[in-house]
Amino acid sequence: MREADLLLGGRLRLHQATSGHRAGTDAILLAAAAPPTDGTILDAGAGTGAAGLALGQRCPAASLTLVEIDPDQAALCRDNLALNGMAARGRVVACDLTSAKARRAADLADGKAEVLLTNPPWLEPGKARLSPDDDRARAHAQAPGVDLADWIRACTALTAPGGTLVLVHRADRLGDILAALGGRFGHVAIRPVHPRAEAPAHRLLVTARKGSRAPLTLLPGLVLHDSGGRFTPQAEALHRGETCLAAGQ
Repeated sequence: MREADLLLGGRLRLHQATSGHRAGTDAILLAAAAPPTDGTILDAGAGTGAAGLALGQRCPAASLTLVEIDPDQAALCRDNLALNGMAARGRVVACDLTSAKARRAADLADGKAEVLLTNPPWLEPGKARLSPDDDRARAHAQAPGVDLADWIRACTALTAPGGTLVLVHRADRLGDILAALGGRFGHVAIRPVHPRAEAPAHRLLVTARKGSRAPLTLLPGLVLHDSGGRFTPQAEALHRGETCLAAGQ
């Protein structure tokens, strides 16, 4: 097998396809926004497992469940668990997480995740131009008949009472995100992510607590690049795993 890609300043090693969907900033920020836990971390729609593994490194007592529908990506998740020394405390579940029947068949129990990370497919079929690469299109586009509300409904079922959902998504889907969380999660905190200081936010990092009635909080924005196109000091530190975005850390 070829050399692994290195993330978090070389501390996280990742086997992934040379083309198609590849882990990057979204996965790093997703893990950085998550609170620490000694319980179960579940990466819903894990791809090659980058977000779950990154949080797993920060939470060495936690167990890991990586859920991925694509069998090739699920196989890479298994490789990456072993590659990073987490095979003994992690497992990969290859199933359609939006199907309760498929979850049961795969022995994926509801209500167990203390922290659930998810980077859902965020392109709507018929409303967006999809990549000609099948793997990339499958990773980025919602499956026919499955929308964001269905995805969050499944994530709700998988999250433990009082557990935390951490979501990264497009900024223009904020209304849909809040609608899907309504009645299920409270203590919602939203952090806009800007490509540059003068640019509108293009991503949102959202955390929410299952069953909470606490009000919504709008957090300070995160700026990724300076005027020269380089990472800002904060973004660089996040990508190197030297800091995180979770409250109190």
